[in-house]
Amino acid sequence: MRRYEGTGQRELFRELRRRFLVRHAVAGPWSLDIGAGPGRFLGALGAAGTGRVALDLSLEMLRRVPPGLHAHLIRADGARPPFAPSSFSNVVVLGNAIGFADAGADRLLQAAEGLVAPMGVLAFEVVAGPGESSRYLARLPGGALARLLRSPPEAVRRRIRPEGFALSSVRREGSEGFRRFDVTDLVEQYSLRGWTVREVMAVAPLTGANPRSAEAVRQDAKSWSHLLTLEEAEGRDPSRWVHAAAVLLAVSPPDTRARTIK
Repeated sequence: MRRYEGTGQRELFRELRRRFLVRHAVAGPWSLDIGAGPGRFLGALGAAGTGRVALDLSLEMLRRVPPGLHAHLIRADGARPPFAPSSFSNVVVLGNAIGFADAGADRLLQAAEGLVAPMGVLAFEVVAGPGESSRYLARLPGGALARLLRSPPEAVRRRIRPEGFALSSVRREGSEGFRRFDVTDLVEQYSLRGWTVREVMAVAPLTGANPRSAEAVRQDAKSWSHLLTLEEAEGRDPSRWVHAAAVLLAVSPPDTRARTIK
């Protein structure tokens, strides 16, 4: 329940995902969150006035969706959604529901694709690797990091690049019940199928899984804003997708006229 709250790191992870969804929200009557859990991201789905639907296998999770979101709650399997094709302008699959589907990952992703209306957007999350973080930022005490991040973001990036990135502790490859994705290959496959790849972004490649990195920073509004900007800029670099513990993708079906974001 507290996966995206309670610490600076968790709030960073949540805010990066929320901003991603807001960037790719499109107008339409209905938006769907597959594997919605307690509705952490429902409020960011779709443009103003959209009807929001939360779908999850767990009735207990759906009961925790805040009533103020006015979402329609559906208990069902995301791989077999009880909806007509092309029913939603925004379809979201976060929280690595696709990776945990393992052998059923392709079926779940295909089901989500089939629900996206013309001119709509599918936003989803996958895992590529164990995660990584900036060596330079990792060795700074919290206060020093907060002070550094008050500098212009591009100036900070120039200081980060020479030391590169360190991998997080490697998780077991091929763990039962879990699937990783080659994000570059995934992007290529969508392009070959005529989908528009709007944005691909690794989540928090600079601070990574270091729980103390964001604590002091979130106390300073300017530093926090710069950190979000830096994480997004670095996360769009394809070299950061390879080892990322979480990658967000936003794609639109072939008949969309949406402009690709470079």
